Amino acid sequence: MLGRTTSYTARGLTTPRPGAFSARRPRSLLARAFARNSPLRHMDWLLVVVVLGLSAIGTLLVWSATQPGLLAVGQDPRTYLKKQLLNVAIGLVLMVGVSLVDTRQLRTWVPLFYGATVLGLLAVLTPIGSDINGAHAWISLPGGFQVEPSEFAKVALILGIAMIFSQARPGSSGGPGIRSLFIALACAAPLIGLVIIEPALGVALVLVVVTATIIVLSGLRLRILAALAGLVAVTIAAAGGLHLLKSYQLTRFTSFLHPAADLAGAGYNAAQAKIAVGSGGMFGQGLFHGQLVAGNFVPSQQTDFIFTVAGEELGFTGTIVIVFLLGVVIIRALRIATRADDLFGLLVASGIAMWFAFQSFVNIGMTIGIMPITGLPLPFVSYGGSAIFADMIAIGLLQSVHRRRTVFE
Repeated sequence: MLGRTTSYTARGLTTPRPGAFSARRPRSLLARAFARNSPLRHMDWLLVVVVLGLSAIGTLLVWSATQPGLLAVGQDPRTYLKKQLLNVAIGLVLMVGVSLVDTRQLRTWVPLFYGATVLGLLAVLTPIGSDINGAHAWISLPGGFQVEPSEFAKVALILGIAMIFSQARPGSSGGPGIRSLFIALACAAPLIGLVIIEPALGVALVLVVVTATIIVLSGLRLRILAALAGLVAVTIAAAGGLHLLKSYQLTRFTSFLHPAADLAGAGYNAAQAKIAVGSGGMFGQGLFHGQLVAGNFVPSQQTDFIFTVAGEELGFTGTIVIVFLLGVVIIRALRIATRADDLFGLLVASGIAMWFAFQSFVNIGMTIGIMPITGLPLPFVSYGGSAIFADMIAIGLLQSVHRRRTVFE
């Protein structure tokens, strides 16, 4: 020890004060975490904060929506709270994991993810799948958890079509040719078809809208787009004429057009939803104090109708906050799309923005009577593991596109 001390001082160095290294280490770690090439430095932190805020609000609303029913049957009133917290935690891990992957690496994983999603959609149609509320769309897991492959179909569709158009050979107009369009439609058809078979009409509508958005932004000529629009119109008319929709799906549309015709039947959900939202007034009845929520007058109030819980308990002010936060997510996604450095990033971010915008509009619209009732959850707010996971993966994709742009600036 004496020799070490002597040689140390003989070199003209001063003996460090006790605790000097420990005082510097946290600062060096912090500096390293936000170094120029660090992934944390190139994250869209506003998007992360807004998503965390929506998840926190959603978790509280899920807890409030499910607590009275669980207490009534003598079960743990925090059952859904614990499950939703676990869902959010896993979702955040997925978000961080995906955001750290370069978009070039993501492209190599697209075929695997797409294939796994198709296999999952096929699996729910076998005896492995579970039938809930008339839809054969879930795979039951131990511990009371369930997986809904149709939620991941949204991610697979966006990645698949974006990869096809970004790798397409330029046509005569400089953009993708009609061959790329046919390949993209062939990619979308199995996902949309299997979701319709379940049936999950709401998810199918999201897939169709997202597909149309990416095709329009891909750079195809207007002539091709006009012909495709005509084909879609003919297909929709044929679906109605051939009675391809299920009876309960038709009932939802007729109850939307004539809400007062059957208030005790098909129009019940819509009527109760509007009553719940309107009863909250400006500031609501208070979290955990909603009378209609406690009476469970609105079915599926922790999932599809979570916005009614916000309306009654948080009032107009609370619902506006949720709408504002969702709007921020959509605007940030569009901003990332406009700043993307390649077509793949632009199409992925644009597809995600349209997904969140359309699904949020439909979910909120059906609770206030301006849209038909469909089984679509409110992004980041409704209860459900698969929905949360898919939403968080989408945010991770946005972060990956954003990070690639900022790294090269």
